[in-house]
Amino acid sequence: MIKVIVYRNNKGINAFELSGHAESGPAGHDLVCAGVSAVSFGAVNAVIKLCEIEPIIDQGGEGGYLRVELPEELDNDTRTKAEWLLEGMLVSLDTIELDYGQYISISRK
Repeated sequence: MIKVIVYRNNKGINAFELSGHAESGPAGHDLVCAGVSAVSFGAVNAVIKLCEIEPIIDQGGEGGYLRVELPEELDNDTRTKAEWLLEGMLVSLDTIELDYGQYISISRK
């Protein structure tokens, strides 16, 4: 199962963490894993390109782990843009969880 933890501060999403594997199909054909990966990496790439920042990224060597945190020293406009991109990611992950809840679990802290 993929476990997603979304961390919020008083302003919005400031970090998220993905761990585990969906195992909804054979390796290379796991649509839940592919969907979660595409949504999360797409959001991170959008934050990097559109907000022109480098988030703090920790990635597992063999996959199955990703933690992304926004830097603390962002101006308000940049932070707001990055948080909106992460909110969009969360909407997509919630949609995946709605249909494939046996393979993905999302919690908020």
